[in-house]
Amino acid sequence: MTTKSSFVSASLTIMLCSCLWLSAPGFVCAKSNSHEIMIHGGEVSDTIEYFKSQNFWGENSHDKDLDVPRIILAVTSKRWEKESQKVPVQVKKELFYRAIVPLVLFANELIMEEREELVILNKKLSDGKTLDAAELARLQGIASKYGVQDIKDPNKQVAELLERVDVIPPSLALGQTAYESGYGTSRFAVEGNALFGQWTYSGNGMKPKEHRASKGNYGVAAYDWPFDSVRSYMQNLNTHSAYQSLRDKRASLREEGRDVTGVALAETLDKYSERGMEYVKTLKSIIRVNNLAIVDKAYLRDENITLIVGVGHTDKIEETEARIAELRASGELDRIIKEMRLENDK
Repeated sequence: MTTKSSFVSASLTIMLCSCLWLSAPGFVCAKSNSHEIMIHGGEVSDTIEYFKSQNFWGENSHDKDLDVPRIILAVTSKRWEKESQKVPVQVKKELFYRAIVPLVLFANELIMEEREELVILNKKLSDGKTLDAAELARLQGIASKYGVQDIKDPNKQVAELLERVDVIPPSLALGQTAYESGYGTSRFAVEGNALFGQWTYSGNGMKPKEHRASKGNYGVAAYDWPFDSVRSYMQNLNTHSAYQSLRDKRASLREEGRDVTGVALAETLDKYSERGMEYVKTLKSIIRVNNLAIVDKAYLRDENITLIVGVGHTDKIEETEARIAELRASGELDRIIKEMRLENDK
């Protein structure tokens, strides 16, 4: 089966290899105009060595918050499905969580950028001041994104948005993607970067092997990039009516000055799966057994983003060098990176 995602992966592999030099076994580094890019040959041992070189492997110290490198998985290697079967289960889990947590933290950073804008607007309105044209335009942009554009009173609009525009606890996201994607090995994850098993009724979703006609023309949403899947998941929890109880719980915890944790919000996700409360129990167990709570206070290091491109082998890298100069000069590389939505729309 050829998907849009696999086409993009092949294209990106070609486009992201230039000015190459060896930086770690199985990895080759390239520079774009604004990002460092690591081309990964796909070996598990190489990935572990790379994480070690970034001080991102081994036992976590519990006396300080976890600091995480800005490693953004841009394209996954299709070898992971098979390679993951050759390593101990705990190593498989550790690799998966370390690959996903930077995506989650970065997506939360983008949400917090919007939330901070809303906090400023809310302060101005609370002081009895009127928003200027630029502020109103920005407010409407965020309102449209989060589905509250029908509220005309700016005070009420900002109040509703502050309930929606908020972070998802990383431990919750990690627990759900581990469950929904089988630690990145499910068909939907491999073929469509579908890390959270979200359904779509657009007619373009990936069809389950046991499709139930009684549920309508549904499928699992596919994404060009893993980061798209993470942002879509967070947008879903922050806007869909089925997750109003999650947003209520989060707002209540904030108002009470308590930590917003994955275990606390997991209680509200009985509508995420047809399994209902059994799903909630499983999710909470995944979070606890794997000690995922440590990432709820994790933060990204103050450094530039490194994009990771997973490929099957490194033997095709040299042939890309002849093409990359033209692609860079045409602006194609920057266009592709822009499509990854690593910034908020303004």
